[in-house]
Amino acid sequence: MLAALRRYVIAGLLVWLPLVVTGYIIKLLVDLLDYSLLILPEEWRPEAWLGFDLPGAGVVIAVAIVLVTGMIVANIVGRRLVHLGEAVVRRIPLVSTIYGAVKQVTETVFTNGGESFRKVVMIEYPRRGTWSIAFLTGTATPETRERTGEDMVTVFVPTAPNPTSGFVLLTPRTEVTELDMSVEDGLKFVMSLGVVTPAADSPGNAPLPVARDGGRP
Repeated sequence: MLAALRRYVIAGLLVWLPLVVTGYIIKLLVDLLDYSLLILPEEWRPEAWLGFDLPGAGVVIAVAIVLVTGMIVANIVGRRLVHLGEAVVRRIPLVSTIYGAVKQVTETVFTNGGESFRKVVMIEYPRRGTWSIAFLTGTATPETRERTGEDMVTVFVPTAPNPTSGFVLLTPRTEVTELDMSVEDGLKFVMSLGVVTPAADSPGNAPLPVARDGGRP
């Protein structure tokens, strides 16, 4: 009897827990984007002409702002205006440091041609014989190659279950083993504490010229 009840409880949790967590995260995102309504005059906000709050209206405003901004900066005049604004921001102490770092990370992640977060790899960390999932984030600086005499790459080792925190490591390219795992599957693996593993037929990425013999050259 107790075994049957336990089985029913687990079956119910498997149905409801993902739904509740997904709904909670979506609600947080919608509530956050709804703050974009504050840029509108009060008489233009949905509650002013509908008589009640319209959840999710901020999402539409945020998407519209991003699209319009993209259309403006896609031409020469828009780019010049952006460069002018950035020149002003970069003259402000502290603000220039934060803005510059965020902009560089954003450009690296979202622009085409880079390899940031496009490869899931495996490295021996925190010690030999113990392997960790990591994401290839780029090529190390020329100075690191000169001082080590090796072709170095930078990898991000996320912490579980929160992949937004972790460690940035410099490691020789020959000690990085690429996995036939998509970035999405890699994130699922980390967030699920290793419980969710990618399917055997999960599409991988193009192979890197890295070692396949245990990570050592």
